[in-house]
Parts: sequence; C-alpha cells; structure tokens
Amino acid sequence: MIEINQITTLFLSVALFLIGTAMVNRIGILNRFCIPAPVVGGLLFAIVALILKETGVVEVSLDTSLQSLFMIAFFTTVGLGASFKLIKLGGKLLVIYWLVCGFLALVQNVIGVSLSKLFGIHPLLGVMAGAVSMEGGHGGAAAYGQTVEALGIDSAVTIGLAAATLGLIFGSLTGGPVAKYLITKHDLKPSSDEMAQYVEKDERPVSERSFMIQVALITLSMAAGTYLGDLFTNLTGFVLPAYIGAMFVALIVRNLMDRFLPGTINMKEINLIGDVSLSIFLSMALMSIKLWEVAGLALPLFGIVLVQVIFIVLFAVFVLFRLMGRNYDAAVMVSGFLGHGLGATPNAMANMSAVVGKFGPSRQAFLIVPIVGAFLIDVFGAPIIITTINLFK
Repeated sequence: MIEINQITTLFLSVALFLIGTAMVNRIGILNRFCIPAPVVGGLLFAIVALILKETGVVEVSLDTSLQSLFMIAFFTTVGLGASFKLIKLGGKLLVIYWLVCGFLALVQNVIGVSLSKLFGIHPLLGVMAGAVSMEGGHGGAAAYGQTVEALGIDSAVTIGLAAATLGLIFGSLTGGPVAKYLITKHDLKPSSDEMAQYVEKDERPVSERSFMIQVALITLSMAAGTYLGDLFTNLTGFVLPAYIGAMFVALIVRNLMDRFLPGTINMKEINLIGDVSLSIFLSMALMSIKLWEVAGLALPLFGIVLVQVIFIVLFAVFVLFRLMGRNYDAAVMVSGFLGHGLGATPNAMANMSAVVGKFGPSRQAFLIVPIVGAFLIDVFGAPIIITTINLFK
C-alpha cells in the first residue's frame, strides 16, 4: 500500500489535467466527443491503479480531502454567473426550454430508480445513473456521489462518473445526427429574423485587486452557503449539500451586485477560477475512483444509460422540437439538448457548432442553450435530485 498525501494528490491532479489536455488535443476520437481533459487524465490514473492492484504490485491510496473545497468553489462560480438579465433576454422560449430541462431531470431519476429495482441494485445507485450524471455530468456525479456515499452507499461516485462518461459519448453521438434528421425532414432554414446575440464579455484585464475581490465574493458565498446547508439540514432533516447552498447564495450575491454595485463582478476572472476549480475537482474525482468496485454493476449501469438515451432522443424529437417552434432554431436546440441532457454544456456547444457549421447560424439556440445548460438547469435539477436522494436514503 502506497499512501499519497494531500499536497502530492493535488500535484497529481494538476499534472493529470495537463496530460489529459495533451491527449485530447492529439487523439481525434477524444477531441471529437469533447471528452474533458481532467476526465481523460484522471481515468488514465485510475486504470493504472487498477492494473497495479490486480497484478498484486501495489495498491494506491490518495488523500482527496481538498476535493470538496474545489467542488464548492466551482459551483459557487456557476451561481455568480447567473445574471437575471440573461434570463429576461431569452424570453418565453428560454422559460419553456428551462421547464423542459426540469421535467427531464425528474424523468431521468424515475428511469434510474425504476431500473435499479429491476436490476436488483440500490435505488440511490439508480439516482446516480439518472439526472445526477445525465444532466449533471461528471461534476454532478462527483459532487452528489460524495453525498450518497456519506449515506453508506459504496461506489456511488464511481457509478456516477462511469454513467456520466457513457452519457457524454452518447450525447455527442446523437446530437448532430438527430438535428440533421429534423432539418432535412422538415426542410428547415435559418431564420432571417435573428435575435440580437447577447454574450457576457468582460474585456477588463486581470488585476490583483480585481482578482482578490472575486475571490472574496466566492469565499463569502461558499462560507454562507455551507452554513445555510447545515442549518437547513438541522432544521428539516433534509440533506442539502454545501455546494448547493453556496451556489444559491452566489446567485443572490451576483444579482445584488448587479443592482447596487454594477461592474464589481468580473466574469473573466470568475470563469478562470471556476475552470481551474472544476479541472482540479474532476481530476481528483476520476483519479480516485476504484474501478474494481464497478465491475459487478457494468451490465445494470449500461442498461440504465441506454434507456436514458432512447428516452431523451424520442422526447427531443417528438416533444422539445414542437415546443420550441418546429423551426430551424428548434432543431439546433435539440442537438444542444441532447448534448447537455446526456453529458455537459460543452457537449451541447460542440453539437450545435457542428450543426450550424453545416446548415447556417442560429443565434437563438446559442443564447438559450448555454444559459440554461450552464447554470439555470440546477434551479430545477438540484431540488429534484436532492429530494430523490432523501426519499431513498
């Protein structure tokens, strides 16, 4: 047994992110499927650890105590990016898309729990293969997995991350072809009446003072959010993870700042902190998974994810496409919906970019999908997931 301390684990997570980045840039299939670099690097380490253990060479033990810190920091930056003026600009279609994503989270959990009973596994493992890892992606799987494991369910993080990886691949494989099918079947063309594109840009250079202000806002939201989570749990007996509390406190902080101290939030710096936090958090989560624990659940896991894929494709084609207007923009949004509904927002952006690169622009899709997929989705998704976890804990 080799025990790797906290600092060395942190170094390894950064190194594995850099290795993963190099691999994604050089290996076509990883780049095409938009597999995140920390997932590639972390999973590579997990595979090596599996080989070393199974061959009897050595077993590696990692101190991942810093993982929670980076996890909460990432979700806090998501909350700080949630400006109400973005929601207003998207109008009715954004609200419809948002509600549809909330409904999807509910159905994904129903599918996961129902099939877990069919396969004879714990319902919370079904939840981990539901909205947690489908709409939540690797970040959601690693975050909620820790909450589920704290309830005594072993391998929850491993199952969630495995499901998220499968979802990521299926989300990339289905998004473009389904949108192409809708576009060609209905002979759709880009709208001449384009919505003015809103992109939240911040051209201010990174400075020490401004950067420390963003750090102060992030840590303030993290601190208040963790107390809020503990208070809520103590008062209700309902588990509210600290990162969810931090995210909602950050949302309030963001919009108060926009109202009373405009210009204080620097999204360039916030996004930088969020990207770094997410990369380290995911690297640690992936590198620490014990692949030997998931072997016995491979068939149930694949079965649940496959049903999730079939449902979301049918739902996107026959429901979402109609609700969003049965036009070209709706078809492009379908490709994004499949991307983040099964994987992550970068998948959605990659899917839509491929579609518009072939058929023409869709400013409406590029406004609505990132806003909902990046942070609004958690407004519905988080309560649904937390409620489901508490129902079956």
